[in-house]
Amino acid sequence: MTSAGTSRGTSLGASLGTATRSARSAVRRVVVVVADVVTGLGAGVFLVAVLAWVGALVLGWTELLVLALVLTFALLGAVAFVLGRLSYEVTLDLATRRVTVGDRALGGLLVRNTSSRTALPSAMEVSVGRGVASFPVPRLRSGAVHEDVFRVPTSRRAVIDVGPVRSVRSDPLGLLRREVVWNEPEQLVVHPRTAGLAGSSVGSLHDLEGRASRDLSDSDVSFHALRDYVPGDDRRHIHWRSTARTGQLVVRQFEETRRSQLAVVLSTREEDYASDDEFELAVSTTGSYGLQAIREDRRVHVLTQGGNLRGDSRTRLLDDLAGVERSPSRTTLADIARARRGELDAASVVVLVAGSVPSPADLRAASVRLSLGARALAVRCVPGAAVARHTIGDLTVLTLGSLEDLPRAMRKMND
Repeated sequence: MTSAGTSRGTSLGASLGTATRSARSAVRRVVVVVADVVTGLGAGVFLVAVLAWVGALVLGWTELLVLALVLTFALLGAVAFVLGRLSYEVTLDLATRRVTVGDRALGGLLVRNTSSRTALPSAMEVSVGRGVASFPVPRLRSGAVHEDVFRVPTSRRAVIDVGPVRSVRSDPLGLLRREVVWNEPEQLVVHPRTAGLAGSSVGSLHDLEGRASRDLSDSDVSFHALRDYVPGDDRRHIHWRSTARTGQLVVRQFEETRRSQLAVVLSTREEDYASDDEFELAVSTTGSYGLQAIREDRRVHVLTQGGNLRGDSRTRLLDDLAGVERSPSRTTLADIARARRGELDAASVVVLVAGSVPSPADLRAASVRLSLGARALAVRCVPGAAVARHTIGDLTVLTLGSLEDLPRAMRKMND
């Protein structure tokens, strides 16, 4: 009997524990729902109403009783406005996912009432970057559709999150606010402006096969000299005329050629720019060099303090440039050239892009850390400045005042 009683007591205790945990979980859910619905003003009104009821019952003041009743009715009325369930089918559609700065970017919002009853008026909010666009949705019969068209600002380069779409129901006093999220956000990529450099020869390299380096090779296309044959040499490279003349086998020796590759080092160091406009010009300049190299089927490497950008295709390069931001950093252009020399050694042309803050001496300090076989060009982006060019040793420094000046400046450099 004692054992049975103990078992029943344990079972009852376990049941009570389970019920207690379930009750606590339900209370937490209710608290979360209430916290999501009640606005700051609503919470203040509720607190004042409670204090007014306590004061009216304890002190017996008629004025406090009237205030408590008014606030209570206001809260009950607000509840009536947000009650009910919306049955919508919401579609957010962007006309295009990629645009250039200044282009039109349109989006469409389609709301369909999927319930069998008429839906009361509500409002839809669409997050656009850091802003919010609001669209009123009228009373919709069952199956009815409401459509709105909106425009996304594209005045600056950016990666913009459009969405999510939220339906909002609230009372006229703003005491309660009920939101329902209907879909996931979509991205709009605003590419930087670029200038076409066709005919300017960004690499100043016209040969199809590449250009010769100082490294010797037994097989390439640039003939260098003759040497004695050693076992293992490719017999296709035997120079038969010299062999017949000397009586000994001799083979051709070649210089290794380097494919025309472009490397652009874009400084994202905040200290290298005096304004946002300088940085935007630098990003556009980087994109212009990169796109022209891609058009010419050259390999492109784009390096920044934050890492490498993708240069294997036009779209991926512009997508990465759209998201590039300035940030404080101790890493200078010279530090990048020194730390990433292995990546820069393969380039035949290296372009250093920065703002007005780095001096020509700072740019020269970066260029001396590059491979001796690479041609170095530095571009200082100073909006409004006249185009200027000067050289420091073997480094050409170009001062650029606007993106439109870049093609003309490059043509003059290659004349």
